[in-house]
Amino acid sequence: MGWPTAHSSLTQPASQEGILRRQAARESAARTYARALPIVPVRARGMTIEGADGRRYLDCLSGAGTLALGHNHPVVLEAIRKVLDSGAPLHILDLATPVKDAFTTELFSTLPRGLAERARIQFCGPAGTDAVEAALKLVRAATGRDGMLAFTGAYHGMTAGALEVSGGAQNVRVARLPYPQDYRCPFGLGGPHGAELSARWTESLLDDTKSGVPAPAGMIVEPVQGEGGVLPAPDAWLRRMRDITEARGIPLIADEVQTGVGRTGAFWAVEHSGVVPDVMVLSKAIGGSLPLAVVIYRDDLDVWPPGAHAGTFRGNQLAMAAGAATLAYVRENGLAERAATLGARMITQLRSLTGAHPCIGEVRGRGLMIGVELVESEEWGGPGGSGGPVGSGASAGAPGEAGAAGTVESPGASGAADLLPAATRPRPPAPQLAAAVQRECLRRGLIVELGGRHSSVVRLLPPLTITDEQAAAVLDRLADALTTAARAHHG
Repeated sequence: MGWPTAHSSLTQPASQEGILRRQAARESAARTYARALPIVPVRARGMTIEGADGRRYLDCLSGAGTLALGHNHPVVLEAIRKVLDSGAPLHILDLATPVKDAFTTELFSTLPRGLAERARIQFCGPAGTDAVEAALKLVRAATGRDGMLAFTGAYHGMTAGALEVSGGAQNVRVARLPYPQDYRCPFGLGGPHGAELSARWTESLLDDTKSGVPAPAGMIVEPVQGEGGVLPAPDAWLRRMRDITEARGIPLIADEVQTGVGRTGAFWAVEHSGVVPDVMVLSKAIGGSLPLAVVIYRDDLDVWPPGAHAGTFRGNQLAMAAGAATLAYVRENGLAERAATLGARMITQLRSLTGAHPCIGEVRGRGLMIGVELVESEEWGGPGGSGGPVGSGASAGAPGEAGAAGTVESPGASGAADLLPAATRPRPPAPQLAAAVQRECLRRGLIVELGGRHSSVVRLLPPLTITDEQAAAVLDRLADALTTAARAHHG
């Protein structure tokens, strides 16, 4: 594989246990990935990570979607070395440099037509959450309004403003709108009918003078909700959101932090629907594995004064060089198209497991952003349930089919809880099973992430450079882990 040389002290088998023990003793209780993935990476190339104990893993986490080209891709390393060897300054605040100019030029060449022609760019602190903060400040300054529209299940970052527009926020200046989905549709319908009701609710909220929601400064939406459980926004619904906001003078912010740079099968996820947002929030993959975050927006929104948003580390030269190389490589090698083809094949193969694994509630995703929602497969007599069998989940595996398994009845004496037959109601999430699957995957040399409302969705975010052989290995290991975990969970 051509592994880089590593210092022997980092690769001794005994070192991993000590490093993990010291991490647990020294680091904060807020650490996350380290709890579920007790490994100590010392070398990595492409999709493969080698731990300090000598074990190798296929990485389907990819830095939470940051590593579009995988670990230590040669074009990324070459771009970084070129800057280091040139003697160029590594820290320049927001001054212009040839490296920055090359990155901006490459980035603008990839933007959706209609935005690129009028685009402005704001370099932010090197994290997506800071770019979200900048976007919120921008639309508030441009409109003179304060409130925001956001969606249930959203995740936009961990700083104060980003948390306000995320799904778990409380007591904030944000109106929460229903995000359409099939398996757990808030209206119990799924498919086009559920998405239509979501759009109508949005229009009603904005146009009803007694809704309690004043004209907002903007709407922020993820074209695919990642942390929310890998929920692709229906293309027609996203176009409706664009029409609704445009007709009412509300800037539309697309959060493409995780969906950008080919991840979903298009260079930017909004391109699937043809939507041109007013603002795009970008981070993760645009830095080529290094910290970088920007906001792209229409020039008529560029009303804020100098210093309205700043950050000491908004001029990361190494990240700009690595990012420009990554953007160019993805574009020149058709990796977005490759993600669309391979991702569709992987989703189809995962859906074929539902017959043998009734604990799979739904398989969904777009491109190489894939989620497998795990549910309790035994009889359930909880609230709204019939206490009888609730189906194998196979019919719920394909988008748009969640409400198609039976006839939607008119609400009568039985009440709204009986609108749908029991076989179409989603089953309870299975977070413990999902955690067990993650552990079993790790034992088999596969790193996966969990997400969704109850951490019951197994997420796959492989690099766009994943080979057919690696994809087959991922699916084999995941299927084997699922069999073992489900047997123990129900045993």
